[in-house]
Amino acid sequence: MLIDSHCHLDFNDFDEDFEDILTRAREAGVTAMLNAGNNINELEGQLELSETYPFIYTAVGVHPHNAAEYPDIKAQDFIEKSKHKKVVGIGECGLDYYYDYSPKDVQHRVFVEQIIAAQETGLPLIIHTRDADDDTIAILKEHYNQKPFTGEIHCFSTSRKLAEFALSIGFYISASGIITFNKSGELREIFKDIPLDRLLVETDSPFLAPIPMRGRRNEPSYVRYTAERLAQLKEIPFEKLAQITSDNFHNLFRKASDKGRYDYK
Repeated sequence: MLIDSHCHLDFNDFDEDFEDILTRAREAGVTAMLNAGNNINELEGQLELSETYPFIYTAVGVHPHNAAEYPDIKAQDFIEKSKHKKVVGIGECGLDYYYDYSPKDVQHRVFVEQIIAAQETGLPLIIHTRDADDDTIAILKEHYNQKPFTGEIHCFSTSRKLAEFALSIGFYISASGIITFNKSGELREIFKDIPLDRLLVETDSPFLAPIPMRGRRNEPSYVRYTAERLAQLKEIPFEKLAQITSDNFHNLFRKASDKGRYDYK
């Protein structure tokens, strides 16, 4: 049993062979997937998938790349959208200074509103951060000290400093296909030290396909390659790593604790 804790199944990259993708995921042992949010206005399409396929969960959020489209968005906007029973998290959200598609001050404001939504709803925060470790830590620390909240650093590929801070506030850290890349030796060393009870695995598909699929469109079935590499790093059997990361997913995303058994009328 595996859970792809972060993917983007509503992207048009999957339009032509969506059912085949789900079949391959099932054959690879993937039992559930979380379709993360990039743009709050696209939530309706995400929910159509979740209502059609009970094993697909959803999160509502605004990615830092899209923050400039929502300079005045408020926490209440996310709170209202999160009331649907298949919305299990807030995000993905955070800071991205690598591409800087949105002004930094706007990224900050939109990030904070999603933190507030996580604080008010109790739903976990799904964080994207790139080239912004110090500001990410500062913002999280400030608001966590005001009112604790749960969350994860998704697709973790950054510094030990951020990993240690995230763990110190009880966050989870998610491994993507990046840990399989030849040049990711330093990242693998960090993952060796992350406690088993704080690990998740993901694809971030359609991006970042792991070796041996690198260069292809990523898809949920490929999470198995990441999980196998992570099991090697942790020196435990693959089956144990799969069970632990799946249990961790449900411990974090408690609204998904029924493991997809929804009765849609």
